[in-house]
Amino acid sequence: MERKPSVAVIFHHIGPYHHARLNAAAERLPVTGIEWSAKGYDAWGAAEAPARYHKISLFSEAADEYPASRRRREAFCWALEQANPDVVAVNGWNNFGSLAAARCCMEQGVPMVVMSESARGDEPRTLWKEIIKRRIVDLYAAALVGGQRHVEYLVELGMPRERIFTGYDVVDNAYFEQRALEIRNANPPQADETRKKHALPEKYFLASARFIEKKNLLRLIRAYAEYRRRSEVSGEDAPWDLVLLGDGPMRDTLNTQLSTLNLHAHVHLPGFKPYDELPVYYGLAKAFVHASTTEQWGLVVNEAVASELPVIVSNRCGCVPELVQDNGFTFDPANESELTERLLQMASLSADERRRLGEASYRIAANFAPDRFGEGLEQAAAMVLRLPQKKPGVIDRALLLAAATCGR
Repeated sequence: MERKPSVAVIFHHIGPYHHARLNAAAERLPVTGIEWSAKGYDAWGAAEAPARYHKISLFSEAADEYPASRRRREAFCWALEQANPDVVAVNGWNNFGSLAAARCCMEQGVPMVVMSESARGDEPRTLWKEIIKRRIVDLYAAALVGGQRHVEYLVELGMPRERIFTGYDVVDNAYFEQRALEIRNANPPQADETRKKHALPEKYFLASARFIEKKNLLRLIRAYAEYRRRSEVSGEDAPWDLVLLGDGPMRDTLNTQLSTLNLHAHVHLPGFKPYDELPVYYGLAKAFVHASTTEQWGLVVNEAVASELPVIVSNRCGCVPELVQDNGFTFDPANESELTERLLQMASLSADERRRLGEASYRIAANFAPDRFGEGLEQAAAMVLRLPQKKPGVIDRALLLAAATCGR
């Protein structure tokens, strides 16, 4: 029987989403999950399922001041020696600790898979940065990415197409499906009690995002205000409310806008909610909307489709080719009037029409369960071990050393 390669997978913090992925991967391979921080910035809470993988935490706290690059590299090199994997899967090439980890793997001769969700359209690209990035990407033997847009960008950066596998961006579908269904199908007294407990309206659009500029929440609120005005003028159906889950530095700005537009009674800001409360909001919503001006993927869309919701999603989100098909609508996030039209269009559908969109979401979600991550990781690791190990040149070593030393 062929021996399965052992794989170490690195994340900044192993939250419930990463836990589900690693558990699925552990059904296929010996897996070690390495997290830079044992404590995340957001209080997501712990996953219920026990870990089927080995876990190593490098630092105890999440902090604004990251450990110095030398401490990061020393901590990761220690973890690498403890895990002794055949392959290491590194999350990205320029986020917290990824270059320090890559440098350590290179020094110890451990081949790497890059886990990426970067796409060409995420941000303006400059030639000199792309040249450096191509050299860094060339240090990885294979890749595990979210979807089509990420495949295309990695090919552009020089990664051979046959070495790129998909399945990186998944959530625990069964968790959201089952919990949302329980909430949605509860008997009327219980459903009313749940709504009252969470201060939720009878009908609402749901959005979930950090309150930061790229999430485009100011434009979403303005588009919603126009949707509400036009709905009230038509007098056909009472307009839905809007629930914005999350928190962040723009909260005061959003509250000011709600006051200006006189929307505080209709736009609800419950704040950040932990993992175990999210299904309540998905289960009772009528539709989900995600308005980001740029989004590498958009895991909240995974949650919505797993919860069988129809969706309205910005066409700048990396997940659109995979997750938004016959289950909802897309729009240009810079076009406020188009977003208003999509809100009106969704609210005008009959209950049966929205149910059919929700059923389509469920079918789509089935292809993006945690096992998809496990399958993609297994394929990438197998590919790496079939390839002759590449020895980085002097320039590559110097580039990675400089980047790992200077980068956060």
